[in-house]
Amino acid sequence: MKFGSFDDSSKEYIIDTPMTPLPWINYLGSRNFFSLISNTAGGYTFYKDAKLLRLTRYRYNNCPGDIGGRYYYICDGETVFAPGWQPIKTPLDRYRCRHGLGYTIFEAEKNGLAASLCCFVPRDDNCEINHLTLQNCTNQPKTVDVFSLREFCLYNTVDDATNFQRNFSIGEVEVENGIIYHKTEFRERRNHYAFFGVNRPPEGFDTARDAFCGPYNGFDCPEVVKNRKSTDSIAHGWAPIGSHHHKLILAPGEKTSLVYLLGFIQLPDEEKWERPGVINKSPAKAMLRRFDTAEKAEAALREIREYWNSLLSKFTISSPDRKLDRMVNIWNQYQCMVTFHMSRSASYYESGVGRGMGFRDSCQDLLGLVHLIPKLARKRILDIAATQFEDGSAYHQYQPLTKQGNLDVGSGFNDDPLWLIACTSAYLRETGDFSILDEQVPYDNDEAMATSLLEHLDRSCRYTVTHKGPHGLPLIGRADWNDCLNLNCFSTQPGESFQTCSNFESGKAESVFIAGMFVKYGRELADIHTALDNVQAASEILAEVQIMEDAVQQSGWDGQWFLRAYDAFEQPVGSHVCGEGKIFIEPQGICVMAGIGLQDGRARRALNSVRQYLDTPYGIVLLQPAYTKYYANLGEISSYPPGYKENAGIFCHNNPWISCANAVVGNGNEAFRIYKKTCPAYIEDISEIHRTEPYVYSQMIAGKDAPTFGEAKNSWLTGTAAWAFVSISQYILGILPELGGLSIRPCLPDELTGYHIRRVFRGAEYDIEVENHAGGNHITSFTVNGTPQADCLIPYDESIRHYDVTVVLG
Repeated sequence: MKFGSFDDSSKEYIIDTPMTPLPWINYLGSRNFFSLISNTAGGYTFYKDAKLLRLTRYRYNNCPGDIGGRYYYICDGETVFAPGWQPIKTPLDRYRCRHGLGYTIFEAEKNGLAASLCCFVPRDDNCEINHLTLQNCTNQPKTVDVFSLREFCLYNTVDDATNFQRNFSIGEVEVENGIIYHKTEFRERRNHYAFFGVNRPPEGFDTARDAFCGPYNGFDCPEVVKNRKSTDSIAHGWAPIGSHHHKLILAPGEKTSLVYLLGFIQLPDEEKWERPGVINKSPAKAMLRRFDTAEKAEAALREIREYWNSLLSKFTISSPDRKLDRMVNIWNQYQCMVTFHMSRSASYYESGVGRGMGFRDSCQDLLGLVHLIPKLARKRILDIAATQFEDGSAYHQYQPLTKQGNLDVGSGFNDDPLWLIACTSAYLRETGDFSILDEQVPYDNDEAMATSLLEHLDRSCRYTVTHKGPHGLPLIGRADWNDCLNLNCFSTQPGESFQTCSNFESGKAESVFIAGMFVKYGRELADIHTALDNVQAASEILAEVQIMEDAVQQSGWDGQWFLRAYDAFEQPVGSHVCGEGKIFIEPQGICVMAGIGLQDGRARRALNSVRQYLDTPYGIVLLQPAYTKYYANLGEISSYPPGYKENAGIFCHNNPWISCANAVVGNGNEAFRIYKKTCPAYIEDISEIHRTEPYVYSQMIAGKDAPTFGEAKNSWLTGTAAWAFVSISQYILGILPELGGLSIRPCLPDELTGYHIRRVFRGAEYDIEVENHAGGNHITSFTVNGTPQADCLIPYDESIRHYDVTVVLG
């Protein structure tokens, strides 16, 4: 069952009903100012940091759901409706929500009155624009009252939601010419304020929620709207809001519009005040003037569209498979950009108050977008590296506003250091910019301890080499990529965080997954040193890689698949000897991607075991059999009910690893089959089962052991986006950046008979035509600019700005 449809020409997903299974959201903003917006106009807004600089309130875990957003009450006689349906829920004669790239448009009609609400964040301003257009579609004049509503957050989200004894007394506003300025705490400790204005003088306003709603009323039936008259209330404590009232008279067929703007202003301390007690409104007024007409708002929207069209033109495909094209060209790359900015900090599942920017998360996110924004990727790599410790380990996360690492979930996740090698290698292969390796980067943000980025990578490598267990495999520490496999934690206290409880640290808990990572990314680090003529360093790293690969072959192989780990008592995890959790997905993917077992057949046997034991109609589950009781030696993974999250859920993030691994062994049919299982465009028809947005990836789908098998959760902010794009673009379609140039090595399914790709690489344009005559990955012809070529690597040549490439598979 579908609740909407793709409009590929407009790069939009059009939702036909407000009653989607869950709120289906979009992101507005691409630099510092961001908003989340649902298909019922819910969501929230923040500047840079969703925890510390939240502008508007949103109520998670509320009933009814999706409460808080940008609300417009349109009063036509006795009828009141909203363009996004919520919060009034008046049945509409027509409804559409168009989620586009960086904007969302609501189209609604009731009793011959049509409303369109276009919401977006302009490219170069810290504000959200809401352009509301009304049209009288009848042959009679209409008198219409419009009330706006935004509820301000008191900036620090955690404090706003908990510290009521203080917060009910600190709310302050100023109102001037209908513009509402939220200046809570501006007098003492803050140098910023929010404001909510509109391009037409209002009949009235409200800034106090109690006055707007009335006693015991909610947003669905506010007293001001019922009375059709604002109270001109001024908030003194309690809950500050912004609301405007406009009375409009529309002749038959007449159309008119209002441009609302929610903005954020930050000032130097010496420029905070116009005069004692009156905030400096000049920058807010200037921002309002920049968008004070419909024409200016429309021009800003065109700029958003042009930006995304230009950005996504760097990698485009034209193929017989329409669903493949829309994911590669639009939604997968768009989601990669959103996850780059948000990491795992702000969504409808991540509340913006806990995780901040993840070290591992951000490194992986870069893999899917370094071709789009290499300059920002470069800066992000340096920011991430600055949170590393001197011994090569790292904070697990940092706050985006301060760039400082935090210990909210502890540290000692022993895969973290290797991800820094992975993302830096991806950046170098994409850009050829080796100068980044010379950048002086601090440890723990202490400039006195700065070394080159290359030294940071070497310390990442050495950390793994010097932290091994009894089998010569890397120690897992607090956890590896699977944070819920806590082999050293042994938590038995309810409410205690698995990730911060006391570690047992036996020195015996080892990870085969990290071992596979070390083999893969150790080789890539050696390649970097070779390119720098550091022959001895490259040789030493490769020697350690071989030692690790031997350890995996000797102690990480279980007979038909790769072991997952050894626990703190040196007992195997993910082995046929285990009663539950006999086989895990992660090591099968990463070890085969690293090339382990390619020569002796173990790689294929491992992938065959994945298909035999882990495959389901909705994707590859993380493990089998599911854990049915709690194991203190395994930790959080066994605390979930069977089939959910890491306990045998379909963890979408690592499904692409199996797709990549199948491409590595040359099985294009299997690689593409797995790719399609979790790819949103291919499962749109089961939206009533899947429930989350059919245009972006989710983190988790309930596995076959779960009562809600096939139901997804935690959409948008997931490493699935980056890895899905890597799997399809580099492993299946085969467009692979190398240090020396661009390789074309497709591994295609039989059903994909060919495609054309336009790829911008290091400033040059590549037009790549691939013909798949017999299926598979055997190249029978390879020509570049009309010249046959023996090798699939096209060496980088800065003098050539355009390449015509034809590849024939037979």
